[in-house]
Parts: sequence; structure tokens; C-alpha cells
Amino acid sequence: MTGEKWRIYWNEYSSDTYLYGSEIAYYAKDDVVFKNNLMPPGTIVKQWYSKTNYQMQKIEPALPMIDGESLYRITVHIDCLPDEAWLARIVFYDRYESEAGSMILRDKVTEFQCPLKTYSYRLQLINGGMTQFHFHSIVIQEIVHETEEKN
Repeated sequence: MTGEKWRIYWNEYSSDTYLYGSEIAYYAKDDVVFKNNLMPPGTIVKQWYSKTNYQMQKIEPALPMIDGESLYRITVHIDCLPDEAWLARIVFYDRYESEAGSMILRDKVTEFQCPLKTYSYRLQLINGGMTQFHFHSIVIQEIVHETEEKN
């Protein structure tokens, strides 16, 4: 069974995007094409936050608040060339902004549970050896078990 569902898009705000030598075309909120032939593998291409400092970053949080008691499914909707790859990384932080854990996503669909002491988290799209890709969205969905649903 599934619970609440959130869809994350690539916003046009560029401070959290790798711009050096990049060509980014925004056709729609779920239709972004990114090209960069010189970007080294392992580079963070785009980053989303669950908690921001608006005064400093001038952006609002794009990620939902999640807790360490629930199970979640993340679905990444990205199209890239068959011999190229993307990675995603979720970094969890405690209330003091110290890293509380992280996980690497290599598959389009992954289930995860964050550490209990998670206060905020970041989602990073990482170049796994790609020169271009077509980004649609990332969906985070809470997984609710039938026994919990009846209570």
C-alpha cells in the first residue's frame, strides 16, 4: 500500500546546479534537458533540500519532510543514453547539521528508510559518466503497510 506522494521537479534556480560548460533547456517543469560533455564523473549536477535558509540561499525547500519511522519509495524519472549512467545520493543530517547517514541510488526505483535522528536531508543528482540526459521528475512516496492502515 502507498501513502502520501510528492513529486520533485528541476526548478530554474541555478545556485544548486552545476553550470560550468552546461547547456540546460527548460521546456516544462517535467521536461528539462541537460548537456555537458566536459563534466567529470562524480560531480553533483543538481541538489534539492528538505530544509533551507531562505535568507542565505533564496530558495524554498523542494523536498518533503520525512521521518525515520516510515518506509519510502523513491522513483527517479531520468532518460539518458544506454551506455551512460546517473547516480543519486541522499544525505541525512541531524539537528546540528552533522551527517547522520547517506545512501547511493543506482536504480530507477529504490525503497529506503532514513536514520531515526534525521532532521533534514538533501537529494543530489550525480554524474555517473553521462554527457546528457532528459530529466522529468523524482517521486518520493510513503509506503504504508496494511496493518498500519487499519489502525
